[in-house]
Amino acid sequence: MITGVIVMFIVLLVSMTISIPIGVSLGVATFVGIYCFSSIDVLSIASYCFTGLNSFTLMAIPFFILAGNLMKFGGISRRILDFAGALVGTITGGIGMVTVLASMFFAAISGSAPATVTAIGGITIPEMKQKGYDLGYAAAVTAASGTIGVIIPPSIPFVIYGVVSGSSIADLFIAGIIPGILVGVALMAVNYLQSKKHGYEVEKKPFKAKNLWDSFRHSILALLCPVIILGGIYAGIFTPTESAVVASVYAIIVGLIYRELNVKELYIAFKDTVLVNGQTTFMIGLSMAFAAYLTMAQIPTMLASGMLSLTSNPIIILILINIILLIIGCFIDNISSCIILTPILLPIATGVGMDPVQFGVLMTINLAIGFITPPYGANLFFASAVAETSVENISKRILPFIVASVIVLLLVTYISPITMWLPSLMK
Repeated sequence: MITGVIVMFIVLLVSMTISIPIGVSLGVATFVGIYCFSSIDVLSIASYCFTGLNSFTLMAIPFFILAGNLMKFGGISRRILDFAGALVGTITGGIGMVTVLASMFFAAISGSAPATVTAIGGITIPEMKQKGYDLGYAAAVTAASGTIGVIIPPSIPFVIYGVVSGSSIADLFIAGIIPGILVGVALMAVNYLQSKKHGYEVEKKPFKAKNLWDSFRHSILALLCPVIILGGIYAGIFTPTESAVVASVYAIIVGLIYRELNVKELYIAFKDTVLVNGQTTFMIGLSMAFAAYLTMAQIPTMLASGMLSLTSNPIIILILINIILLIIGCFIDNISSCIILTPILLPIATGVGMDPVQFGVLMTINLAIGFITPPYGANLFFASAVAETSVENISKRILPFIVASVIVLLLVTYISPITMWLPSLMK
């Protein structure tokens, strides 16, 4: 079976290199491994797919995608931007600051990095261009800010990790709040320094409390959404899956109240959700089959034993785990990576004393950095499309934001209260 696993990974990498979609690549690799190197019936692939998808918790994913789409069309993202502008728009690099802060607010609604990039970047990138920002930099700060979409709750990767690892999704949501805020602050610091260096909006603007109050008053319905989601979960009113449904219904109601959501936009939001969820579900199912074969081949056990036999030093082991995740994140999307790697790496992390919830946040941040890491960073492609500039142009300016994110990652890795204090407090 070991030979089969090696061939599976070779087939997966070759398939992705020639631009075959990740879901199909996973299916082909699993088929080759099972058909050529095991006595298992290949029809079991379908069985593993359906078994893996037969989860009430996974139903949260399409509804969080829908909620993000509805809020993009319902005027919520614009009001969030106005409020963020009143808070930090007077600082050096104002629109860049607004982009990061608005992404943090939108992340607390959508749970998706690409949705955050398109919803916020579609408004802020043209404004940055108009104010003299380099277009590549404008797209870079937007792409980097979008990574917060999968760290601050609700988060689709947290849902996936919770299903695969058996961890509490509610605890994962709460544990992601402080790390998400730290990533946002780090990105703001980079934006401030880069804006000073390149002369982006360096003139001082007066802060006006009236503008802040007016924008807060107009955006209060949008800002209440994450409060309702997380408050409802921890008050025991609904489960994380039910909270996704509540978020979608709430987005429709708010969009109608703002009078910016019509029948045509509702149709587009539902259509986009169906298309994205179809791709995501297909990928999740085949990822489950791929991971099941790895488990049958006892790869997680062997790798855990091998790594722990090399060294018992937790610092070195956690550095190695981070390096593995950062490299994998450069090539494979976060959902597939999470499903495949969680059974392999979680036993190693728990073996050195890390809580599964902390490891879930660590893994999510690692794979979120993959969203902005060439050559296959998804946020780079979305920001490139919105800004109408090349991925190469964005990649040249994304490095300082990657460094800042890695610094936060190391803090999360070695200072457990950053992730575990809030969940323990809530309990």
